[in-house]
Amino acid sequence: MPETAAPTPDSLATPLSQAAAVPLPDADALAGRFPLTRSPRPASDDERAQVLSDLHFGSVFTDHMVHTRWTRGEGWSGHQVMPYGDLALSPAAAVLHYGQEVFEGIKAYRHADGSVWTFRPRYNAARLNVSARRLALPELAEEDVVASLVDLVRADEAWVPSGEGESLYLRPFMFASEAFLGVHAADVVDYYVIASPSGAYFTHGLTPISIWVTQDYHRAGRGGTGFAKTGGNYASSLLPQQEAAAKGCDQVCFLDDVTQTNLEELGGMNVMVVDADGTVRTPRLTGTILEGGTRSAIIRLLTDAGRRVVEETISLDGLVQDIRSGKVTEVFACGTAAVVVPLGRLMGRDFDVAITGSEVTREIHDRLTGIQYGRLEDPYGWMYRLV
Repeated sequence: MPETAAPTPDSLATPLSQAAAVPLPDADALAGRFPLTRSPRPASDDERAQVLSDLHFGSVFTDHMVHTRWTRGEGWSGHQVMPYGDLALSPAAAVLHYGQEVFEGIKAYRHADGSVWTFRPRYNAARLNVSARRLALPELAEEDVVASLVDLVRADEAWVPSGEGESLYLRPFMFASEAFLGVHAADVVDYYVIASPSGAYFTHGLTPISIWVTQDYHRAGRGGTGFAKTGGNYASSLLPQQEAAAKGCDQVCFLDDVTQTNLEELGGMNVMVVDADGTVRTPRLTGTILEGGTRSAIIRLLTDAGRRVVEETISLDGLVQDIRSGKVTEVFACGTAAVVVPLGRLMGRDFDVAITGSEVTREIHDRLTGIQYGRLEDPYGWMYRLV
């Protein structure tokens, strides 16, 4: 990878929806960029069948993983699909001390005819590179990112489940593996993709969840890494998530760090609000909110269905008042892992309101998952065949 000038804040943001619209070569043209070394000890058919019969989220992994390494001045090399296994890492690896790491989440879906597809992979590849730029990590060509998914899924196709709401969850990630204790961008970076056959993120499906709005903690700050998909953002959400659990809630919601009054996102999902007049509102992207691929797709689906969609500042006080008055009829969260889930209760220091509606939430869930699983037509070209 050629050396480039340090990025400016303006150059870190990229129109991800535009990037996602650029056509990809078909999977056969990308296949083989990561040659396969087969595992000498793959799971047996019976072992795999046992796993697939009782799926959870992200707890069991397939036989193989992708790997390539970047070194400064040389670029990426050693592309391969290799046996899944533990990593050998120096205790001085920079990622362990300074958190120089980014990742993505994307799913592979089994269609009724046995083929395997994924959803908007160029979007995830582009976002991985946006995150990498913010964390001073090298970019990996978008087609190579997609090729790594193609080659891994083709190696482990038997692990793609076929049940309702099931998928093969794919986790591309890169991190600073160079051993040093000085504070500077690493000269050695590793990229991996691992895969996990998974059931629904929320096992109760579209049963509404309860949300604790924390007013003591913030997920990200202006000029920070909120728009990047990096581990530190999620680490900072864990303590307030424990606070939410202690209050009897399923998830935590964060407010902005400047006014400390406006809705941002959950620990790992974007938020959308449905008004009684059918308008759907979602917090505008400020640089502290992750630009979710599911969020982007839902905005397109709602707009094309004739609904008014507004990206704007949503104050917590205004939202609570609107729920109480009936102006807001639904609130839902969305993300790759959970897809769509309705919020049934919003709690905070001095409020506790119930939200009973879920019509739009269910409508958009059925439309989006229908496209992803091949039950409905895909007029947008979002689905990409892997196998």
